[in-house]
Amino acid sequence: METFESIRTVLAVREFQQKELPNDVIQKIINAAHLTGSSMNAQPWQFILVKESRKLEELGSLVKSGPYIASSALSVVVAVEKSSQYGISDGSRAIQSMILAAWAEGVGSNWAGWSGMSHVAKFVGIPDEYDVIAVIPFGYPVRKIGFGNKSRKKISEVVHKEEFGNPYTEIDI
Repeated sequence: METFESIRTVLAVREFQQKELPNDVIQKIINAAHLTGSSMNAQPWQFILVKESRKLEELGSLVKSGPYIASSALSVVVAVEKSSQYGISDGSRAIQSMILAAWAEGVGSNWAGWSGMSHVAKFVGIPDEYDVIAVIPFGYPVRKIGFGNKSRKKISEVVHKEEFGNPYTEIDI
């Protein structure tokens, strides 16, 4: 799938088929995170892959906004260095790269949780100098969803030309 097509069509997936992900797809997802740019190339992140069903179930119970983690084929716990000024930004970039790479392979995902998940860090053995910013579950969607049918504000409501309040329109290009 072309990059823009992935961006245009990606949607949050919270229901997964009970089907394993092939190793080459997992490798693409992980490489997408690993290859993502980071400020000053600091790469202040750590990624913990969780595939074991018992651990996925436990992760699903630990992340209040992500009980569906339990039914994923793979979840990635994303942690960033607490001391990094750009850690959350860089980690977020890596997460989006994983989500788009997965979607291009027909694999759905969604961001679950938010910073400060020390209970998740403890569960997967992450040292105290890292902050868990998300758990990203991956799996094949149970049903075909949306594929680009997104509810978005008009572009002129959120994009401005030259200064705030001067709406951008596509004819301005």
